[in-house]
Amino acid sequence: MTAYEDVYYDSHDLRVKLYARDYGGQGMPVICMHGLSRNSADFEVIAPRLAERYRVIAVDQRGRGRSDWDAEPANYTPALYVQDMFKLMGDLGIARAALIGTSMGGIMAMIMGMIAPQAVIGMVINDVGPEIDVAGLERIKSYVGKSPPIRSWADAAARAKQTNDVAFPDYTEDDWLAFARRTYHEQNGVPVSAYDPGISGAFDPDGPVVAPPDMWGIWEALKEIPVLGVRGELSDLLSEATFGKMLETHPGMRAVTVANRGHAPMLDEPEAVTAIEAFLADLAELEK
Repeated sequence: MTAYEDVYYDSHDLRVKLYARDYGGQGMPVICMHGLSRNSADFEVIAPRLAERYRVIAVDQRGRGRSDWDAEPANYTPALYVQDMFKLMGDLGIARAALIGTSMGGIMAMIMGMIAPQAVIGMVINDVGPEIDVAGLERIKSYVGKSPPIRSWADAAARAKQTNDVAFPDYTEDDWLAFARRTYHEQNGVPVSAYDPGISGAFDPDGPVVAPPDMWGIWEALKEIPVLGVRGELSDLLSEATFGKMLETHPGMRAVTVANRGHAPMLDEPEAVTAIEAFLADLAELEK
C-alpha cells in the first residue's frame, strides 16, 4: 500500500498533464521539488516522515517521472515550472506553502519567493544557491540525456553509480539499486530513464536556460523569507564560498552541511532530517 495518493493536473499553459504525490497529512503545506533529471521519488524517505505533521506534496515537473513529456523542449525551463507549481497550489486550495527544493527545485523555490513572497512561508534549498559552480554543471551535462542502453536493473544500478558515485562515496550496491529504482521505471521488463532526454537542451547555448543569469538579484529579494540552506560537504555545484556568502547576505538563513555527500544530499541523512524538521516546526509556529 502506497503512502500517498496520485494527483494529476493540467499544467498552467494546458500543454501537458502533470503528476504529484500527495502524502496527505494535516497542518502547514510543504511542497517538495526535485532536481533537473530527478522526480518525486527523491523524497520517498523524508516525505512520509514530514507528513506526520504537515500536508506534504512531492511533484514531478513536466518531462519527469509520471508527468507528460512536452513536445516543445524549449518549455523545459524554471520560468514555466514555477507557474506549474502555482497552478498546482491553486488547484489544491493552497494559498501559502513551505518549499523544499533540491538543485533545480531550489532555484524554483527562490524564483517563487521572489515573484510571490506572499505564497511562500519559507524554503529549504538543497545544494544550490545564487551562484552555480561550473564544475558541477559540466559533470551533470556529461550524462543527462546520454544514458547508454540499459538492459537490466543491474545495468541501471551500475549507471547510477557511474554518474553519481562522487556524491555518495559510501553507498552500497543495495543503495545504488534503490537509487536506480527512483530514477528509472520499467517498460516491457526493461528499465528506462524516468525523464525526457529533451531536458538536456538546458545545456544548449541556444536552448532554455538552466537558471536565471543573475540569481544574486533573486537572492536579495528573499531577505524577508526564512531559508534553510543545505550543502553537501563534497558538492561540486555549490561552493563553500558561495554558501558562506549566502549566510552573510541573508539575515534569516540557517545552514547545515551534510558530511560525505556531494551534489545533492538525498535529505534522508540524519543531520539534514534534524535541521529540516526543526526549521519546519519553527515555520509552522510562526504560521499559527
